[in-house]
Amino acid sequence: MRRALLAAIAAAAIPVAAAVTATDAWVRGTVPAQKSTGVFLTLTSTEDARVVAVTTPAARSAQIHESRVQDGRASMSPVEALALPAGRSVELRPGGYHVMLEGLARPLAEGDHVSLTFTIEGKGGKRSRLEVDAAVRPLGR
Repeated sequence: MRRALLAAIAAAAIPVAAAVTATDAWVRGTVPAQKSTGVFLTLTSTEDARVVAVTTPAARSAQIHESRVQDGRASMSPVEALALPAGRSVELRPGGYHVMLEGLARPLAEGDHVSLTFTIEGKGGKRSRLEVDAAVRPLGR
């Protein structure tokens, strides 16, 4: 009985991975010879968590970037991690946070799909993966 109680207490102390969902995932299409593009989607987590990495077979690298305008100048830069506050949707959209794909393996056209793997870090450093399928939309949308 005592062992069962200790096991239950220990199990309750193990960090549980945050449940993260992705909706409305899409990729901006490209023109021939274009080697980079953006991925956009909405992420929602049941617990405080953060995106710490993104990978895809469609490109040499995938990073979370932030676009912003400051003093009339637009800039874009990678971020180390993207916070996912519990119960709040985080929109990755043009002109804000997004996934930047660089070194595309091939041009992306409407109707194509890009698979991405997001590495999510929850409380206590517990990591999980979120697999996302993003449809390619035509350039200009």
